[in-house]
Amino acid sequence: MIRAGLTGGMACGKSFVARTLEELGCHVVRADDLGRQVMLPGGVAYASVVDEFGPAIMDATGAIVRKLLAIEVFGSPERLAKLNGIVHPAVIALEEQFLADAERADPHGVGVVEAAILIETGSYKRFQKLIVVACTPEQQIERAVHRDGCTEDEARARLSRQLPVEEKLRYADYVIDTSGAKQRTVEQTKAVYESLRSLAK
Repeated sequence: MIRAGLTGGMACGKSFVARTLEELGCHVVRADDLGRQVMLPGGVAYASVVDEFGPAIMDATGAIVRKLLAIEVFGSPERLAKLNGIVHPAVIALEEQFLADAERADPHGVGVVEAAILIETGSYKRFQKLIVVACTPEQQIERAVHRDGCTEDEARARLSRQLPVEEKLRYADYVIDTSGAKQRTVEQTKAVYESLRSLAK
């Protein structure tokens, strides 16, 4: 099985590309889903996150509220690094388990991990190929405002804290440009899929 990382900036269309790859037959796992999973009560990162950040991040049932946790780490690289140091190893372990299971079931298949900060963490090195999804910064801001209900200033602030797309593209084996019509994105994604399938065989 060939393993590919799928990444890109805020609101660039990663999830759409991931769904398309899944529909084409790839084994896709999303790091964000696993991040939620490991922080659920009883999850492998739950106790450590609560110990580190305290009861202010929990609701009445004891569940971690991600928005409250985000407030705790917002603007503090040290606190964010602490959180990532707890959550990322647990998420990576689940990703590796998913890929191993997929490979046993489909030895000549394509396994894809969708994650926002593969390049920033150096995690991209775990994959044979890296797919970077990109569009213009203006489109990212417009899509983030529409999708997340944030203000334009908030979207710009979030974008400013991310690795610029030009930097991400330097690491890419494949680039999928989502700045045009969705059908064009689908066509590019199919081309990437066909290339990965040929490598997997």
